[in-house]
Amino acid sequence: MTRTGRGSAPDASIVGVGEIKSLRRTTNETTLGQIALASRLALLDAGLGPEAIDGLLVGPQLGETPMHVPATVAEYLGLRLRMANVVDLGGASAAGMIWRASAAIASGMCEAVLCVLGNIRPPALAKNRNPIREFDVPFGASGANITYAMIAQAHVDRYGTSAEDMAEIAVRARQNAQLNPDSIFYGHPISIEDVLASPMVSEPLHKLDITMSTAGGGAVVVVSPERARKMGVPSARFLGAGECITHRALSQAPEYTTGPLRQAMADSLKQAGVRANDLGLLSLYDCYGIVVGITLEDLGVCRPGEFGRWTRDHDFSHTGDVPLNTHGGQLGAGQADLAGGMSHVIEAVRQLRGDAGTRQISDPRIALVTGNGATLSEAVALVLGSTT
Repeated sequence: MTRTGRGSAPDASIVGVGEIKSLRRTTNETTLGQIALASRLALLDAGLGPEAIDGLLVGPQLGETPMHVPATVAEYLGLRLRMANVVDLGGASAAGMIWRASAAIASGMCEAVLCVLGNIRPPALAKNRNPIREFDVPFGASGANITYAMIAQAHVDRYGTSAEDMAEIAVRARQNAQLNPDSIFYGHPISIEDVLASPMVSEPLHKLDITMSTAGGGAVVVVSPERARKMGVPSARFLGAGECITHRALSQAPEYTTGPLRQAMADSLKQAGVRANDLGLLSLYDCYGIVVGITLEDLGVCRPGEFGRWTRDHDFSHTGDVPLNTHGGQLGAGQADLAGGMSHVIEAVRQLRGDAGTRQISDPRIALVTGNGATLSEAVALVLGSTT
């Protein structure tokens, strides 16, 4: 067959299918249960086990949870993923999943993608098989502050991490935010003493260890390298990516003092063909100071449990030896919900294009951007490079 149009389609094959008989009504079934059954049938048809699946595409309708849908499904099915997404195209979702799975495989993000849709039609409210509702929420582990406090406490218990170690991250973020007029904390630097004197929200996390929720937004435009060259405008080149999902509920986390960003960052650096010491900017997701600390340890720039000492030995400013969150990060600039994560992408692009103003790094070259979802559950790492 001769292909015409914009280019050749990515090469991929469908090796297994699974389908549940349609029912007019369901009784004790759940959406997660239907998804699990359909997935099992497809895996059996393919002759594969769950351990072979490293990509997942699901629909948006999951009665057991309004968010973190891929992580919830992966957790329920026992999958460890390197790519996951929701496809929300109505009746076109199934077909849309296939080309997205093919593209993800062709890009090297993953090797085997499970595409699954399912629903129930209960006469009344159905059961909820979401593990977080069974093992976390009934015992008070509900909400980001409490669950991240448990991660921070685990780091304290294992390594002797101090409150000052975690506070230092917030202080550095505020320092960098002083060169970002758009920061919510522009004109408001803080000290370690300020952090430790702020109210204890959930031990060991103080108020100033935590991002401030704000309103805002962010967007980027992505084009092919060929089109970018024709446009003749400064740009940042995508070099590599890594993605990893290990769980959703904290009770199901394989580890508390390390996370899926370890794998995601390693994959992104490998795909880009660079090492950690090649990076000119670290644009690290920082919903909590402890997240930055663990990310630095997972990146391998310091040993596990030593981010506090390492931070004190390095300069995170735009003129420092390790520029980190030069815009102030979310701890310094505010977290506009999901757009807070976009701010890390935007800052990396600005630095690589050379238009970061008074906080411009002299020669950023290559930037690492990270994103973190749920409670050290869903991780994405990007490597971007300068084209100048």
